[in-house]
Amino acid sequence: MDFARSSDPAVQRQLDRLAALSPGRDILGLERITALLDRLGNPERRLPPVLHVAGTNGKGSTCAFLRAAIEAAGLSAHVYTSPHLVRFNERIRVAGRLIDDDKLARLLKEALDSAQGLGASFFEVTTAAAFLAFSRTPADACIVEVGLGGRLDATNVIPWPVVCGIAALGIDHQAFLGDELGQIAAEKAGIARNGVPMVTLAYPDAAEASIDAVLAASGALRLKQGVAWSVEQRAYRDRFGRIDLPAPALPGAHQMRNAGLATAMLRHQDAVEVPEAALVEGIRAAHWPARLQRLAPGPLIGRREVWLDGGHNESAADALVQALDGQPRTELILGMLANKDAAAFLRVLAPAVRSVSAVPVADHEHHAPEELVRIAHGLGLPARAFADVPSALAELSGPVLIAGSLYLAGTVLALNDQAPQ
Repeated sequence: MDFARSSDPAVQRQLDRLAALSPGRDILGLERITALLDRLGNPERRLPPVLHVAGTNGKGSTCAFLRAAIEAAGLSAHVYTSPHLVRFNERIRVAGRLIDDDKLARLLKEALDSAQGLGASFFEVTTAAAFLAFSRTPADACIVEVGLGGRLDATNVIPWPVVCGIAALGIDHQAFLGDELGQIAAEKAGIARNGVPMVTLAYPDAAEASIDAVLAASGALRLKQGVAWSVEQRAYRDRFGRIDLPAPALPGAHQMRNAGLATAMLRHQDAVEVPEAALVEGIRAAHWPARLQRLAPGPLIGRREVWLDGGHNESAADALVQALDGQPRTELILGMLANKDAAAFLRVLAPAVRSVSAVPVADHEHHAPEELVRIAHGLGLPARAFADVPSALAELSGPVLIAGSLYLAGTVLALNDQAPQ
């Protein structure tokens, strides 16, 4: 559960109602969201051209590249992502701007009132509210990030996206998606539609077999990295030609892969015209908070060098290790939800870490800091438990990385007066 809070009383009344739904658990399945959208007049059928993005890691960054490129072309885009970091409004960007409080309160009330008796979940009602907003405001494109999985995710009621994409795959949300990469890949590929381009990265063999099987059954057209398109160094190539891409504004070597995926998605659809110059500018300009973000000077960190990342699984830890390669080992402030594999995350990240300061994740079930300390000690890392991020920062010097949870990242951004805009 996301424990959303708002300074606007009308929004908070609806968030309190929302919080009572599916408390503490995710619910997958399309029956409830389908019934809810039917009661609301099926807004999902009246969206601008939809670009639908799944994946374990990198789907949010891919959406950021898509949005930046579309806007660089002088067009407007609706964007639906999750979770929020500081304000619930971050989930719903209407024609380029975060949804305002008045509109958010009205739409949440409309969706919640219509959901009575359906047993709809937090995410399902949120998705319905987003689709209502998008159906009522003109825009040139609609970028939709899958919440969890794909096949049974509430966003998978979109009838005909113009293109779909799958970002990096990894082991996460095992209780819902399975323990094997092949199972997870099949769930992600479940957003496929007959005749719709599906742009993917290249994956391990087990995932490849699952994706190919799902796409063959669905009739989707797969455009695989290394076959239909490629990005090496900063040279992007596909059947339309070559583009020399700039270094992404988002730090980390893995972001070039996400930029390539976004570029391939835009170049393999014909509903939204994005010229080459706009693709280049979008990659240069895209930003996505809490993804290896260097914090600006602020009340929490002063003028120190502090980096923030919401990664919480092995794949995300591996990307962090690659991004930090060649840098001095960092002081790590770590907080993780209880349903994440803290030992696996820290084991991968350990080579880049000098010490671990373990903290709780407020308002969420989380690994006790003392448990994280034990895991760190088992890996040979110095570690201490702290009550919160400010007390941990007070004991550290030198570069700091805060990681392990997007919810923790949201707390940090709020404390540093750096809420996403």
